[in-house]
Amino acid sequence: MQNTVLPARFLKPGPYSAVPFWGVHLACLLVFFTEFSVGAIAVCVATYFLRMFGITAGYHRYFSHRSFKTGRAFQFVLAFLGSMSVQKGVLWWAANHRIHHKYSDLEGDVHSPTRRGFWWSHAGWILSSDHEETHFDKIPDLAKYPELRWLNEHFLVPPLLLAAFLYAVGGTSWLGWGFFVSTTLLWHSTFMINSLAHVYGSRRYDTTDTSRNNFWLALMTMGEGWHNNHHCFMNSARQGFFWWEIDATYYILKMLSWVGVTWDLIQPPARLLEGAVAIPAVPASESSPA
Repeated sequence: MQNTVLPARFLKPGPYSAVPFWGVHLACLLVFFTEFSVGAIAVCVATYFLRMFGITAGYHRYFSHRSFKTGRAFQFVLAFLGSMSVQKGVLWWAANHRIHHKYSDLEGDVHSPTRRGFWWSHAGWILSSDHEETHFDKIPDLAKYPELRWLNEHFLVPPLLLAAFLYAVGGTSWLGWGFFVSTTLLWHSTFMINSLAHVYGSRRYDTTDTSRNNFWLALMTMGEGWHNNHHCFMNSARQGFFWWEIDATYYILKMLSWVGVTWDLIQPPARLLEGAVAIPAVPASESSPA
């Protein structure tokens, strides 16, 4: 793996990112001072997967790649759920992800592990003061919605509301397990797609980057671990291209389509499934908005 020495400005954490980041990790110790309960663990699992869906279906497949369509109300729901994951604003996330795909594993990639190493790609880039700006020019299809711009600007409101709700209902036990532990696990699971899914796993398609398919990461992230598939055809709502590739996010999106909440779920082309070489996908900003 090639590790590039970064300028000091790239290594300087933003004060509004690094302090809360490590603070949430330390707050996990709260669970050792509260009464253990199966209910608290259940809340931890529920808030983990609910917010994971907000990232995988919302921030990633919908806002970044426009891989399916939905109405404006559910669009807001997806943005709100994703914001509860405490991974910054929806427009910020989508813009940076589009940049990642444009320059995947090249110099312009904001979180390539092959160019900048494990820690930078895992969490360093999102904590860096160099990556706090929202690139609105990359997301003209999304920036026109005032409610999304508001959520992007006030991205801490949803997670704070979640934390307050958990504390009000279940006290410090639910707050510790359902917010702090759940958030920490959620962060590192999603971050591993950046740091590990370009390093460990198998490659079905000869893409121009180092993306890989990883079964264990797919389980942890509701289907995001089929990363080589995704980089081969990024517009697909289904990242597990074959029946044995578990993709829980797609299963939920499919079920939502049965009741009219989502529609026009983009599928991988037949010639990809037949083993043809990778083909370019349509840039997300050129896809039809909801």
